[in-house]
Amino acid sequence: MAPEDDDGRSRRIESKVARLIEEYGLGQQFGDQLETRWTADGEQRDSLRTLADHFNERLLEAAAADAGLSTVDGESANLYRLLTDDDVSGGNRTEARRRLEQAGVDVDQLEGDFVSYQAIRSYLTEYRNAEYDHEREQARPDRVVQTLQRLTERVRSVADRSLTQLRDTGRITLGEFRLFVDVSVLCEDCGSQYSAVELIRRGGCDCTD
Repeated sequence: MAPEDDDGRSRRIESKVARLIEEYGLGQQFGDQLETRWTADGEQRDSLRTLADHFNERLLEAAAADAGLSTVDGESANLYRLLTDDDVSGGNRTEARRRLEQAGVDVDQLEGDFVSYQAIRSYLTEYRNAEYDHEREQARPDRVVQTLQRLTERVRSVADRSLTQLRDTGRITLGEFRLFVDVSVLCEDCGSQYSAVELIRRGGCDCTD
């Protein structure tokens, strides 16, 4: 919802996204959905770029419906891709534009209404006063485990490739080998030692046992 002043009156903030939601008849609930998807936890959360693409697809779908052009499930997303993706050929882009224009859609106006992820961020944070606790999300145990596992795998991959190259070019002597990459944590209070991932998954060291 739009922010309010201390006396309860609505405070008008310019927002392209808010204006387009009204002009295209997307409904107040659509703005609520954007906020919910941006502030959700874990894998349920959508990035600002994903939300911008979703928003623009809905604009295209609404414009097509207003022009009487019926689209099957997923077709609006495909038409949006054809209009905006850099990898789309000129012929396919022209064909997509022609189909919309023949139905009565003002494609130039539609493309001018497409929003960036910055516009979505401004709408959510300034117009709706929504907040996303990035630090809280990053500090979740499962996210930290994923980060550690990803970094460990990268270290293993780089080390394996580098050692193989050194061996194959005769710079070092090395037979068949296996790599062991781990990050261990030693608690100096209780003396327990675990891998970082194991420590997180078990909920801590032995200090509380």
